[in-house]
Formats: sequence, C-alpha cells, structure tokens
Amino acid sequence: MGDAIYKALEEGYTDPIRDVLWGHIYLTPALAALTKSAPFMRLSRILQLGPVSCVYPGATHTRASHSIGVYHLGRRLLINLVERGAGDWLSPGGARSFLCACLLHDLGHFPYTHSLKELPLASHESLTGKSILAEPLKGLIGKAGADPAFTAAIVDTSLPARGSVELLFYRKLLSGVLDPDKLDYLNRDARYCGVPYGAQDVDFILSRLYPHKERGVDIDSRGIPSVESILFSKYLMYRTVYWHHSVRSATSMIKKALIRGLETGIIAPEELYNLDDQSLFALMESRADKSSLFSLAARVREGALYCLIAEFPYNEGDHLSLLDIKARSAHENALARILSESLGKTIPGDGIIIDVPEPFSLETGLYVRNEECYFAESSSAFTAETVQSFVKSLYVIRIYADKDLEPVLTSFPGLTEIFRRGGI
Repeated sequence: MGDAIYKALEEGYTDPIRDVLWGHIYLTPALAALTKSAPFMRLSRILQLGPVSCVYPGATHTRASHSIGVYHLGRRLLINLVERGAGDWLSPGGARSFLCACLLHDLGHFPYTHSLKELPLASHESLTGKSILAEPLKGLIGKAGADPAFTAAIVDTSLPARGSVELLFYRKLLSGVLDPDKLDYLNRDARYCGVPYGAQDVDFILSRLYPHKERGVDIDSRGIPSVESILFSKYLMYRTVYWHHSVRSATSMIKKALIRGLETGIIAPEELYNLDDQSLFALMESRADKSSLFSLAARVREGALYCLIAEFPYNEGDHLSLLDIKARSAHENALARILSESLGKTIPGDGIIIDVPEPFSLETGLYVRNEECYFAESSSAFTAETVQSFVKSLYVIRIYADKDLEPVLTSFPGLTEIFRRGGI
C-alpha cells in the first residue's frame, strides 16, 4: 500500500503554478483542471481578507491563491506522514481525495471575508460539499483519481463518516492546530499585509509531526515552540489585522445592511450563495431603493467608514444578549433614543452600530507524545489560562457611528453609562 500511496502523491505532478509564497507548486493535469473550473475561478474574485485592504492596501490576495497554497502544504504534510507510517491506514484514492479537499475547501466561502459569517445562512463547509458533489467538479474530481463523496465528507463534517478511520484522519489533518489551512493563511496574510507576525517555519513544523490514526497528528516536545508561535501569531494577526477597528467598522456596516435585508425579505438567503465580492455589492446596490441601509455598502466601497466612538471589554454578565445579531439592532435603536434625549439632537438608529466579534478560539489540542499529555498540560509556557487570557483580551465591544456624529458623541462624558442604561 505504501508504494501505491507514494505513487499517488509523487507521480504525474507536471503542471506548475508560480506562487508568491511557496514558489513553484506542482499539480497533476487533472488537479490543474480543477483550478480552471468555474466554481474555483469564483475564488479568484474574492479577496482573502475583504475589508482589510482598507487598512493594509497590499492585502489584495485571493481565496484562489490561498486554496492553492493549502493544497501545496497538504501534499507536503501527507508525504511526510506517509513516510512515518500513515500509509498503513491510507489508500491512494483517499490521498487524492484529501488533496482535492485541500484545493477545494473554500469553494462555498462567502465573499467579503467574514462579513456574512453571523448571518442565518448555510455554512460555507456545507455549500462546499454540495458544490463538490455537483458538476462540473464531480466529474473533474473523478478524473483526478479521487472520490467526490469522500472529498466532500472531508470538508463538510456534517456528512456521515460511516466509521471510516481514513476519513476521520483526513478531517483532523485539514482542521487542527497545525493544519495546512492555518499554515498558509498566517504566512500569506502577513506577507501581503506587510506585517511580521504570521511567519511560520513550515519546514521545521512538518519535521516534528507524527501520524496518529485517531488524533491525526502528534508532536514531540521539540515541536512545542512551533505551536506557541502559531498561537501567538494568530493572536497578533487578529489583534492588529483581522479585527483592526477600521476592519471591524467595514464588516459591521455590511452585516447591518444584510441582516436587515434578510429580516425584511428584501434579500433571500439563497441570493447570497455563490457570490463574489463584486456581485455581493451589486446585489446590495440593486436593492438600495428598498432600504436606506444598503447605502452602507456604497459607503464601505468608497472608504467612508463609520467612526469608532467607544469600546468596552466584553462581559458575559452584561453583554450576553449582544451575541444575537438579530437582537443587536434593538439595542442600537435603544442606544440611539437615549443619546438623542441626552444630547437634544436626533440620533437615527441607522447611525449607530454595535460590533461584537465572532466566536474565536486558539486551538491547543495537539498531543505531545514524549511528554504523554496534551499541549495545554505540557512543558509549554502557554497554559490553558494563558491562552484563555489572550482570547479574552481580543473580545472588545465597539460602538461605531456616522462620521457626522463623531464630534458630539466622542466628547459626551456619559456614554459608558448610557450604554449600560440602554439595556445592553
């Protein structure tokens, strides 16, 4: 079996793609055909980081380039693991399916990064699975020597595993602490944003990974610094790039327009599937006459973002209700009414946005084989409490307002108290 898997992973990779980050990436002609399909080409019209380019102008790389990078690292990872014994429970067809899953894992991703993440829509993983099981991808995956159903099930974990050890193994590889997705996006995003935080020593990381049939991969104690680097890099990238206050402003403006569009039926959920960045904005522009909130999308495109008025650490006791995006608009309206009464100036509900970050975690689930414990209990300085403190520091509630309201609101001394009195 080992020789057959090596053949599946090493032979016939004759089509190069030149990547800024990883240099030449080689695909088989059948895998290269997947990158030329219409579903994959849509990813070339979606910026990986969406509104981040408002702050970091270099951040114009696409989900297509990221997906090709994930495929490249996934192939390198699997070759290393097969060399260390994973071939005992893997098959050539399964290995090819894993490579297809790496390449296609973001097919169902929504445009404009995570602006649509909280909306009541199907998960992008389930949309990816459906796309993989439909033509033209279903036939192209078959021609690549992979199983479309197996490929879809690697990405969409809601699909039944039917007790397949190999399938569960690949799921662990594609989504974990040191997975090819994270290794690519941290390095790639940092490179294009021009910041030093995301760079990872991929060669060393791959050298410290060992296959485990149930857990996916283990590390030894020499790999602990690599996990620490991943955790701190992810923290810094969220703090300085992904959740920069201007990026959060753009994201929250798009969310506010879309959630109202969905609530009023101006937009149907199905209309938000399979869009790219341009078609998302075109859809909102086409409905601008039906809701004034869609003017927020035009403002985002023009760089006329709402201003940061105040920010508060998230406290579950006070702010739990804010996690419900549908309830957030009621709090915004209440806050606007109280501000209007206190200031003697009309503050429209549409002029105030309360932003709460999406759920976030720093994964520490790797097993340290020579210490016989999981990472959080290992010799690492990153204890469970330390990791949790990083996560907690990132959860900040921000209030944004129209620029015209900035002078009066930022100078108002009782905003914190009004924020609490507004039922928040």
